[in-house]
Formats: sequence, C-alpha cells, structure tokens
Amino acid sequence: MPPFLVSQARRFRRHGGEEMTAQERESLLERIAAHAEDVPEIQTALTACRAVGPENGGHGEGAKAGLIEKWLRDMGISGIEHVDAPDGRVPGGKRPNLIATIPGRSSRSLWLFAHMDVVPEGDPALWNTDPWKVTRKGDMLYGRGVEDNQQGLTSMLLLARALTEAGATPELTVKLVFMSDEECGNTKGLGYMLGTRPELFPKNDLYIVPDGGSPDGSLIEVAEKSIFWMKVTVSGVQCHASTPQKGVNALVGAADVLLALTGLAKDFSQSNPLFDPPKNTFVPTRHLENVAGVNILPGKDVFFMDCRLLPGLSPDDVIRRARERAGVAGGRRGVKVDIEQAMLTPASETSPDVPCAMALSRALRETGLEPKPVGIGGGTVAALLRARGIPAVVWSTILECCHEPNEHSSIQSTVRDAQVFLRVAADAEAAR
Repeated sequence: MPPFLVSQARRFRRHGGEEMTAQERESLLERIAAHAEDVPEIQTALTACRAVGPENGGHGEGAKAGLIEKWLRDMGISGIEHVDAPDGRVPGGKRPNLIATIPGRSSRSLWLFAHMDVVPEGDPALWNTDPWKVTRKGDMLYGRGVEDNQQGLTSMLLLARALTEAGATPELTVKLVFMSDEECGNTKGLGYMLGTRPELFPKNDLYIVPDGGSPDGSLIEVAEKSIFWMKVTVSGVQCHASTPQKGVNALVGAADVLLALTGLAKDFSQSNPLFDPPKNTFVPTRHLENVAGVNILPGKDVFFMDCRLLPGLSPDDVIRRARERAGVAGGRRGVKVDIEQAMLTPASETSPDVPCAMALSRALRETGLEPKPVGIGGGTVAALLRARGIPAVVWSTILECCHEPNEHSSIQSTVRDAQVFLRVAADAEAAR
C-alpha cells in the first residue's frame, strides 16, 4: 500500500460545516500539486492488480476494489457503500461497485466515476515495457490501464486525499464511484447499479465521467452517437470450387452487398458540427470464416458493420434502408441476404447549459482554458446516465491512447484534473 495513504488516518480531521474560503481552496489546490510524485506509486499498485474481466480471461476487479477501499478507509472515509453484482465466473462470486461519500455543505453532490476493469495487454511483443509493471519516462507512465481508466481514478483519489487530509468541507458533497465491467458491457457495473439502486442517483446532482477528453483538457463531451452493429448473413449454394456452375458463391454475393451497404452514407448524409467526423459512419469490420478449405465454394458468408449514428437518426430507418440496398445487390448475385441488429447503444445528449457543464466550464476557465462542448462517436457510461434523464458530461485531460500497446498517461495531467475536480466541488454557485 502506498505509504502516503497509510498516514492519512493519523492526520484526518474535519472542520465541521465551515464554509470553504478562497484561501482554503488555494491551499487545497497546492496540496494536490505537492503530491504529484505519489501518482506513479498509486498507478503501480493499481496496474499490478490486473483487473481484467472474465470475458477476457481475467479474474475481475476484486483485488483492485479491495485495495481502493482500504485506501479510502485509511484516509478516514467511512461512508462507503457497496452495490456489488453477482457473478459466478470470478473469485468471490461478485463484481464490486463502490460509492464513497465525502460530505459537503450542500445536499447536492458532485459525482465522479471511474471503472476499475482494464482490457488485456494484447500482443506483448508490441509493448516496449512490461504492460503490468508501470514504467516511468519523465512525466509519462507506461502500463496497461494507466490511462483507461486509472488516470481518472487516481485523480479522484488525489481529490479525496486532499479533502480528508485538510479536514476540509467542500461546497458540494463528493461522491466517488468505482465501477466494474465497463469494458465488457456494464451489466455488472454501472448498468447494474442504475437498475437495482436508481434512487442513489438524483437527477439534479452534477455528474462527471473522467473517461474521455482531449490532450489539452479543453473539450467537454456532451453527446455520443448511437453505436449500432449490423450482422449481415449472405446465403448461396455450396459446391466444389472446380465446378462453380453448380453453386452460388456467397462470398462474391457478400462482396457486392458490402459495397452496396457503404452507400448508406449517401442515404443518411446528415451533419452535426458537434462531432468529429460530423456525419454518420458505416464501416464494414468483422468477417467470419466461411469454409474450411480453399477448394470449397462458400454457400454462406457473414460479416458485420459498425454504424455510428448522429442523435436523431433512428437505427430502424437505417436497417430498413440497409435491407433494401442488400436486397438489390443480392438479387444481382442470386443470394439471399438477412440483416439483423447485433448490438445497439442509443445516442445520448446533455445540454451544454446544465449546471454540471457550467461548473466545469468555470473551473476550466480558471486554469486558462476555453471549454468547448463536443460529441464523440465512441461510448462511455455517461450514455447510461443520460438514458435515465441524468445530465452527465465526460471530461479529462488524456492522450487518447487507451487499448493501445504502450498505453501511457501524464502525471501532471492527473494532478491538474484532480485540481479541476476540486474547483468544481468548491463551486458555491453549483451548490445552490
């Protein structure tokens, strides 16, 4: 356990309900900055836990959650609630989800979310360092999970430490959420928490998800495209490749259908400058193996398309048009085409004028940044919150190298993000 956290129980004190002054806030900001050198220690301990989900061959987040909870309790935080999801595939039979509370002067809360699970390292040969042992190179830390999502998680711990160590009471109550299962669907993580304990998440609170952002920290994500996967099955007639006249080649038919489906971009040519790219995208991706031998003309071929749709475009309209296009192309080749929905995460939006976005914008302007609301084509747990009418935003200062070999994150960005969270927690206007 990092020794800087062990010592917190000895120094913990609280000033009751006294209002935080500007001087106290500046002292807290300096306190966070003074502990920049603790970031590598925290990241090293978190990375060593290998919190890979069972879908990816791992044992889940149990060890990591236990470490985080002990750190929080050693800081003096007793308000920790478990909303654990049952899962017989992992040791202990559950996927941990923790909510730690640091009381503020207001009943209104600032919620910060970090997921504990990470993806596997991929091909170890592509890494220049051991992915499960953090390596420091100047301001950068290298290792699996150091950006996704341990940078945000570490910033949250730095915030908690500063508040408890100083015995400070922020304007907003601070709620720190440490979740499981973000990388594989959220059914055992925030999705489970929202489904079983929705009363825990008031709609008038402030919600920030530090699991996306930009290298300079100026972008506030307020919208996400829907993620819509289509499975396309093309059926012909299998035969020996030496007598192709006896069959109907499903692979050739699939090629024609695939090209026809790329034309969906012309059918749905809407544009929204909030996003980059500002349009709907339709990308053929995965292709399943069709036959086992080169001398077999395939009678069945299956591929997938990844579609990212702007808010306002119905997936039903897309799949309807896709079937029309596929039917014409399939008819040319004499094949039957079936298109079905393989996965759908609906689009989500938060107004840039909600209290959370406004408070975050004020905090960023204090650091010299001019905030800019944006939309993304990827997905975060903010979509789950928005689906329930909770106006969440996504923000952090990241290099956007998650899931890559040689994943890395900045120590100074981790510290600055914790300071921004402190500025929001101390925002008296947001607390009203």
